[in-house]
Amino acid sequence: MAREIKLGNRMVGDGHPAYVIAEIGINHNGDMDIVKGMIDAAVHAGADAVKFQKRTPEVCTPPEQQKQMRETPWGYITYLDYRYKVEFNEEQYREIDRYSREKGIAWMASVWDEPSVDFLEKFDTPAYKVPSASLTDLPLLKYVRKTGKPMIISTGMSTMEQIHKAVNVIGTENLIIMHCTSTYPCEPEELNLKMIETLRREFPNNPIGYSGHEVGLVPSAVAVALGASSVERHLTLDRAMWGSDQAASVEPGGFEKLIKYIRVTESALGDGVKKVYESEKGSMKKLRRVVSDD
Repeated sequence: MAREIKLGNRMVGDGHPAYVIAEIGINHNGDMDIVKGMIDAAVHAGADAVKFQKRTPEVCTPPEQQKQMRETPWGYITYLDYRYKVEFNEEQYREIDRYSREKGIAWMASVWDEPSVDFLEKFDTPAYKVPSASLTDLPLLKYVRKTGKPMIISTGMSTMEQIHKAVNVIGTENLIIMHCTSTYPCEPEELNLKMIETLRREFPNNPIGYSGHEVGLVPSAVAVALGASSVERHLTLDRAMWGSDQAASVEPGGFEKLIKYIRVTESALGDGVKKVYESEKGSMKKLRRVVSDD
């Protein structure tokens, strides 16, 4: 079985360019103009898709957190009220859908609860993402699987046993498994990029990706060198903007560099077969004292 799946018009997996997702998430702070600016930035950088987060706040926000107060751009409000401020309605998602199609980029969303799945079924997105926080929500995993769409699952804050349990529930068909550490931002020593190789061994039929929350770009390119066939990074227009994810996000210029680094890494990996390149023959003639026919 080939380690690949199809997302929209793109194959994702071994032998294909890494599928790069620009995670808009909630960095838009409820502003559609910011959303469009971020979509433009993702397109300019060469990303394959942008991604949002869809919640039904009263369903997926833990009861003990709903009434907690916090400072926000909208004043001192409850955590539940804040969650509603960064949610978009159907009309706004219709505009996201229209604008993304106009710009030629795919869009999708992480789903945090069953009503959000029902909501997004109104749209023709290439896949559903299940965030790390919901990996242990087995009823949600089953509900998403019933849609028949490809699934992407993140594995932050999870044990190998929990990952296996989730995969056993949903099956391995049309599934991308993303290595992730759910710290924002994440220190290099906790990225544990070798887990990409571990997941490749544990799930030999599935594309393995990387969802990164580090500061900087190098680890994401290293992830591709280690076998990640998809890379997801948070995108922001300005890391100084308000929001919990901004510090672990990449600004437009950085995102353009990130994708360049990924593509250079893919090109540099080669095929693992030793050969003498034509470009080497001049040096060989000039520098090698003993010429062998071997």
